[in-house]
Amino acid sequence: MSTSPGYRLSAATGIHRGDRAYQQDQVEILAHHRVPGCALAVLADGMGGKSGGRKAADQVILTARQLFERHGANQDDPAELLKQLVLEAHLMIKLTAITAEEEPHSTVTAYLISPSRQCDIIHAGDSRVYHFRGPDLVKRTVDHSFVQRLVDEGQIAEEEANNHPQSNLLTGCLGTFQDPPLTLHHIDRLEIGDSLLACSDGLWHYFTPKELGAIVHTLPPREASEMLVSKARQRARGAGDNLSLALVRIEALS
Repeated sequence: MSTSPGYRLSAATGIHRGDRAYQQDQVEILAHHRVPGCALAVLADGMGGKSGGRKAADQVILTARQLFERHGANQDDPAELLKQLVLEAHLMIKLTAITAEEEPHSTVTAYLISPSRQCDIIHAGDSRVYHFRGPDLVKRTVDHSFVQRLVDEGQIAEEEANNHPQSNLLTGCLGTFQDPPLTLHHIDRLEIGDSLLACSDGLWHYFTPKELGAIVHTLPPREASEMLVSKARQRARGAGDNLSLALVRIEALS
């Protein structure tokens, strides 16, 4: 994909409708056409009516494309671009809701890799970004969800959250009356062998961080993406949600 002295970005996306009637996830990895080594991954899990969720997710992707097109890596602040992405997509989704019968909402998670190998991450909702160094988890985003709040307060264990009856209740996302959270995370430098995995809850629900790390470290991104989708589908046993992922790995130039 993009290249810069000493490293390259190897990337893949994956998406599946699962066992739902409609696909409301959207995902894209954008390589900057003017700035080598600069890339933006963005993922949206839409909600609200049979078409409302898809419209919301489409709006997130469209907003990301427009902003990234104007982005100049040397002068522009990546964190500001990501905040603008969240706020502008949120506003456009709310405007869509005025003219539609559905109530479109969407999660968003995005990460922007700069040529200097710095990385900025933003998210709203329960779509996640995992940062792996080799097979080991360095950090993941913390969901804006009711069950995450219970975990944070010590009322339930992390292992119980997945099967909690209110596990799909979000405390922050795009398109609601309340402004979305602007939760940012900065990585000073990505190392060779690091991987960044953005994914919707239709995927991460079926894996431990250790399993995710082993797969993204062992396999090339495209094969890792295919395996993650395949395993999630098997484990869903006919009751799977839409799922999507965006995977980027930092590789040495051979």
